[in-house]
Amino acid sequence: MATKDPSNFQQWEESPANQLTEGKSYFAVLKTNLGDIKIELDAETRPVTVNNFVFLSKEGFYDGVIFHRIIPNFMAQGGDPTGTGMGGPGYQFEDEIDDENSNAPYTISMANAGPGTNGSQFFINFVDNGYLNTAHTVFGTVIEGKEVVDTMNGVQTDFKDKPVDPIVIQSVVIEEV
Repeated sequence: MATKDPSNFQQWEESPANQLTEGKSYFAVLKTNLGDIKIELDAETRPVTVNNFVFLSKEGFYDGVIFHRIIPNFMAQGGDPTGTGMGGPGYQFEDEIDDENSNAPYTISMANAGPGTNGSQFFINFVDNGYLNTAHTVFGTVIEGKEVVDTMNGVQTDFKDKPVDPIVIQSVVIEEV
């Protein structure tokens, strides 16, 4: 189970140009050492965020990256190639938040350090975290592999909320239909 070398990862100066095809649906399969998690991505209402996730996934940015922060009955956070919670792709982009934004169980949201600071980090909600609706863009829903998410919710973590046994994103496969 190889993890990404935290000192050697790709960086970009600006967010990616749109590579989504209008009218197509997008899915992401996170292949982890605990099993696969299939996510339906909301390209229609969150096109910038989904485009970013698709771009980084196709570039292999998430390959070997761990879920560096898991808080039981809250969420699992990943997408940082340094594994520290401080890393990203080298650029930031704006939020895509509206009244329909809902951090419900089994949704995937962008982690950020405040408005307009989205990059590569994301989290999967274990429970309804509605108080995050105005601050974190929800861009997908887990449609398969909920049992994997449930397993993540119960893993042992250290005092910094890092899993004792690493949960690794081995690869992310993007499906366009």
